[in-house]
Amino acid sequence: MSTDDKVDAKADELKGKVKEKVGDATDDQELEAEGKGDQAKGNLKQAGEKIKDAFKG
Repeated sequence: MSTDDKVDAKADELKGKVKEKVGDATDDQELEAEGKGDQAKGNLKQAGEKIKDAFKG
């Protein structure tokens, strides 16, 4: 997993956590759901990169 890919995936995950917390605090269910989606996207990217790394090694 390249450093740029790691940073990108982690950024998606953190952005999602922030959106989820803000959505929860403001009772904005749409923003909260979007945050959960961003987190899932970041986690999937990380998992995909880990699989690629496993096959490279």
